[in-house]
Amino acid sequence: MTVDDLPAGRRDEPEGRAPRSGPVSVLIADDHLPTRERLRTRLEEAGFSVCAAVGDAVAAVRAAQQHRPDLCLLDVRMPESGIAAVARIAALAPETVIVMLTVSRDDSDLFDALQAGASGYLLKDTDLVALPGLLERALQGEALLSGALVSRLVDEFRERGRRKRVLAAHTRGAQLTNREWQVLELLAERLTTSEIAQRLFVEPVTVRTHVAAILRKLQVPTRRAALRLLEEERGLRPE
Repeated sequence: MTVDDLPAGRRDEPEGRAPRSGPVSVLIADDHLPTRERLRTRLEEAGFSVCAAVGDAVAAVRAAQQHRPDLCLLDVRMPESGIAAVARIAALAPETVIVMLTVSRDDSDLFDALQAGASGYLLKDTDLVALPGLLERALQGEALLSGALVSRLVDEFRERGRRKRVLAAHTRGAQLTNREWQVLELLAERLTTSEIAQRLFVEPVTVRTHVAAILRKLQVPTRRAALRLLEEERGLRPE
């Protein structure tokens, strides 16, 4: 069984969480048992209640659905994909705060996790003594990001802003939605419809609908023509 085999839930009809009257409940998901035990020990010492500690994404989604924890602490690269688990937990339990704890410094993991619904992305070299305090900040609505990754996120948003300005100049101010921008940027990475659907955790037909809207708004006939607007500004030659 994979994460995609589990029920998806509905984001637009969340069940509100009652105010906490006890300790913060936490779900830990990491495929490395010693890491799970270290995290459990540290969080319980700090007064958190660990409702489950599991080793893969499928178990994480099931446990989140069963326990409705205040917070999920997930590894990115565990079996069946921690990022897939983020998207499914965010749909099943939108009131749950999700924080990634990982060794991965890969930009795609960072951006995919945040787009899927994570509120934070911490590296595993984070001081365990400081971890409970960081998680409390996440529960208060603060976005958490390891310092080493902040500049990458800033650079990414600067680049996206530049692309939007370039494209607007070429297309008389076409207004794309945030999701349409995401799809266009993934098209620029030469991903197929199926690959974009997997990246965004949607069906291929949804991607095709977004692509059709992009082409209509940009007043171009093909995906290639849309990408050329970006490539010309970057000084790249279309393939």
